[in-house]
Amino acid sequence: MTTNLQERIQHVNDRIAAACARAGRRPEEVGVIAVTKYVSMETTGAALDQGLTQIGENRWQDAAAKWEAYGSRATWHFIGHLQTNKVKEVVGRFHYIHSLDRLSLAKEIEKKAAGLGITVPCFLQLNISGEESKYGMEPEALMDFVSELRGSCPHIRIEGLMTMAPYEAEPEETRPVFRGLREQRDRLNASGLLDYEVRGLSMGMSNDFEVAIEEGATWVRLGTVLVGKE
Repeated sequence: MTTNLQERIQHVNDRIAAACARAGRRPEEVGVIAVTKYVSMETTGAALDQGLTQIGENRWQDAAAKWEAYGSRATWHFIGHLQTNKVKEVVGRFHYIHSLDRLSLAKEIEKKAAGLGITVPCFLQLNISGEESKYGMEPEALMDFVSELRGSCPHIRIEGLMTMAPYEAEPEETRPVFRGLREQRDRLNASGLLDYEVRGLSMGMSNDFEVAIEEGATWVRLGTVLVGKE
């Protein structure tokens, strides 16, 4: 298993480097989140041993045992749809939340973070593709949402924006989605709503991460292509 994992990691790193070269970027600008939701405790531990210390999980129920075993060894990213009744489990354990998409969720995160005396870096999830099956707010709602957060949620820091592209047989067809997210981030920064620059773009998965990198991704969320599927 270790040899196969090493080969996967090297292959992904090579593809990231090539995508960065095409875009005039440095590979160091792209963080890799190893999505371990479909793999065992053993594989998750092996990934950590190989230096994949950014770990992504979609559901607290599935992540709990891994967090208990490996919590201190990783930086934890919550990348799935977060139910408000699970906020108490996630905030304080996960370093980043990638799926903040509604005010009711923001208020729960704020309440828990204030109680712990911490600030939670969050990505605002946008539904750039417009698919009904995708979570995320409409891009047109972004500015009003940020204005609301700025006024009522001092324990949330907007780390960046996140989106999921449709699965396409030809990854090039996802480019408008990723470009759209980057344009929304740039529009947010130009608005002057925040007193800091928002840099993060969490976008790109196993099927399309190279296109996402070419369009500016700062985090890619890789499961099957990196750690496999069991």
